[in-house]
Amino acid sequence: MRYFVSKTLRLLVCMLIIITLNFLIPRLMPGNPVVMMLGPDAAALSQQDYAQLAREYGLDQPLLVQYRHYWHSLISGNLGYSFHYHQPVAQLIQKHLGWTLLLLGPALILSTLLSLWLGCLAGWRPGSRLDLTLTLSSLLIYAMPQFLLAMILLSLFGFYLGWFPLGSIQSGTSHTFLGAVLDTVRHLVLPVTVLTLAATSTKFLVMRNSVARIRQDDYVRYALAKGIDEKRILFVHVLRNACLPLLSLIALNLGFMVSGALLVEIVFSINGMGLLIYEAALYRDYPVLQASFLVLTLVVIGANLMVDLLYGVLDPRVRA
Repeated sequence: MRYFVSKTLRLLVCMLIIITLNFLIPRLMPGNPVVMMLGPDAAALSQQDYAQLAREYGLDQPLLVQYRHYWHSLISGNLGYSFHYHQPVAQLIQKHLGWTLLLLGPALILSTLLSLWLGCLAGWRPGSRLDLTLTLSSLLIYAMPQFLLAMILLSLFGFYLGWFPLGSIQSGTSHTFLGAVLDTVRHLVLPVTVLTLAATSTKFLVMRNSVARIRQDDYVRYALAKGIDEKRILFVHVLRNACLPLLSLIALNLGFMVSGALLVEIVFSINGMGLLIYEAALYRDYPVLQASFLVLTLVVIGANLMVDLLYGVLDPRVRA
């Protein structure tokens, strides 16, 4: 119980620090915060307009008072107002975040299952032809930037072969619910494949090395000497111990998956957080950038908490 409470408290402290940094960074940057928020439109404002906007956003108040108002706004779901889209930032994020999670969810599950399976096969027979093939393939994909992998798959399967759409998330031609679902799945195949391959390349290497190391343990050799079926040894006894380092990697790698998803969304023109952040950066829409950073960071922290708690369930030693 102490382990779970400790992990939860640590991540809550981490969330507090991130929220505080998200509050301080725009206010400590050189220049007028109002000018940063308005971007190019600020050139048309007078000094009276600056003062009025500063009062409306509470920027003329002491920093501690602003911090208290900032927390009150977060709790009430007020993330600011977009100057480019002319609507509340919370509505924008609610609209775009779902598509990003729809990319990350399947990619996370598929990459974990693939790395478990392929890592077991390669690590159980280290040095075999299968092991060398999978290891070299993983290293090649690992060294390749995700946007380059996305462009290769898009060009091959989307442009030349025409098997999948070139971009977007829906074609808008389906008139039934089932048709819309199938159309969305067809649009998601290539971007999810890119994220899955990129994530699997890292997890596979960790899983492969973990299985190869545990295979040399005495209890595995004893089980093999007794004539117990190799599949039973591998998937019942070895797998549980070998997957623990993989769980730690999933938590560490989740942030990289999020950043990769943002780039993949831009390549495939998916209307998720990546495209939202890209357009907000182009138009200097600071409220959107600030809120997007906060929301994505909290998503990663929440997922890390779930992985840490699962690690404690699978490995009783960490709870001691």
